[in-house]
Amino acid sequence: MSLRLLSGAAALALAAGVAQADYTLTILHTNDFHARFEPISRFDSGCSAEDDAEGKCFGGSARLMTAINEAKARSNNWVLLDGGDQFQGTLFYTYYKGKLAAEMMNMMGYTAMTVGNHEFDDGPEVLRGFIDATEFPIVMSNADVSGEPLLADALPKSVVIERGGERIGIIGLTPQDTDELASPGPNVIFTDPADAVQGEVDRLTEEGVNKIIVLSHSGYMVDQRVAENTTGVDVIVGGHSNTYLANNDENADGPYPTVVNGVQIVQAYAYGKYLGELNVTFDDAGNVTEATGNPVLVDAAILADEAVAARVAEAAAPLEEIRNRVVAVTYVEIGGDRAVCRAMECSMGNLIADAMLARVKDQGIQVAIQNGGGIRASIDAGDVTMGEVLTVLPFQNTLSTFQVTGATIVEALENGVSQVEEGAGRFPQVSGMTFTVDLTQAPGSRISDVMIGGAAVDPEAVYGVVSNNYVRNGGDGYAMFRDAMNAYDFGPDLADVTAEYLAENAPYQPYTDGRITVKQ
Repeated sequence: MSLRLLSGAAALALAAGVAQADYTLTILHTNDFHARFEPISRFDSGCSAEDDAEGKCFGGSARLMTAINEAKARSNNWVLLDGGDQFQGTLFYTYYKGKLAAEMMNMMGYTAMTVGNHEFDDGPEVLRGFIDATEFPIVMSNADVSGEPLLADALPKSVVIERGGERIGIIGLTPQDTDELASPGPNVIFTDPADAVQGEVDRLTEEGVNKIIVLSHSGYMVDQRVAENTTGVDVIVGGHSNTYLANNDENADGPYPTVVNGVQIVQAYAYGKYLGELNVTFDDAGNVTEATGNPVLVDAAILADEAVAARVAEAAAPLEEIRNRVVAVTYVEIGGDRAVCRAMECSMGNLIADAMLARVKDQGIQVAIQNGGGIRASIDAGDVTMGEVLTVLPFQNTLSTFQVTGATIVEALENGVSQVEEGAGRFPQVSGMTFTVDLTQAPGSRISDVMIGGAAVDPEAVYGVVSNNYVRNGGDGYAMFRDAMNAYDFGPDLADVTAEYLAENAPYQPYTDGRITVKQ
């Protein structure tokens, strides 16, 4: 029956029903904030007040608050989501743990969050304190927490929220290898992401929920695999890989959104530098009919929220004496860019590995191995402060010394280069040794030409190694070091060792020298 055959009132009612069939939702999102409550430089490290005044800084909670409020004002129906890793990265986390993150996220009005691997850095106890302090749900589907008393009743696999008269399912994901990446303890068992998502999608669908968002702290590549291998997911809000998705920017890692199997995948780089803003339209059956948007650059054009800026300044006061201490000077940037240090030799990796080896060389240690994922920022030219060093090395890792065979060292290097394509943090930055990696070969057979002390590595010989306690205890897949001989994990803090090495070699001249050769 056509509308013209209906009475006026009936026609209006039917027309209204048709108009209401389409449902539009604005998804605002962040990920991998890593305690960057203060503005950051273009190197993702600290930014001075002088540079901030000149408009050279990005992010910071005060600007992010304004960006969020402006984005909310552009929409009459929004959610604000976080893809994990609020924890770790600056002195703020070292000092406050999760308390300041919870306070700021509550102020900003977050709707939901998933658990990043770094939320487990200080074990279930600190994560539980964070969960208790937040005013929004935190979700994680691909882990069994029933055996961990601190988390068993605190981490649902998914939640259902109501927005604009519609029910929306939100499912959480964390890295399947979080037990290697952090310190969840023995009672949390991580599972396959696609299987976990499908299980929750099926359950939510049975409850009549047909609009489903996955908050995935799993990385861009895993998100695409989850999209390909599940049904019923509409949007994946990602994290973990610090992927910059955008349209009309040749430097972007992919389009915003990236569409795989009909699923809209988004991510907003990291550190609060961008606020993701995706506008999604659903039909009455819950199918996405349109998805448009772009990340918002949180730069000097966005004015800082005064109340938030004042609170951050108050929280920073106890940290000032520590972070403002000048430890050295460098006339050239020391490069700690994530994309470089997880794929090839980088100048920050050489600095840290050299510093480690110099500290313990008189103990019969011959080689140093530092995981690239433990390097969190670059340091720009000029005075180097302790705060900058701690931003590069925020994890409070200690030096570990141990002995292993040459064969074990080669096995460790193979592990380190096994996930270069995924930007994994296990890539080995080294000192006291050289090696070649051939990325055209399959993982497990990529390493050759390993030299230690100018001689080819002897698989049967025993070598002294220095790393950080995280790697020595199996982090980032270095399980072969867990049974090392004569292991001692309680050396000085890695950040202190690096700062002291910088001071001893000031002015420090960053360099690469070809100790790692990459074929691709």
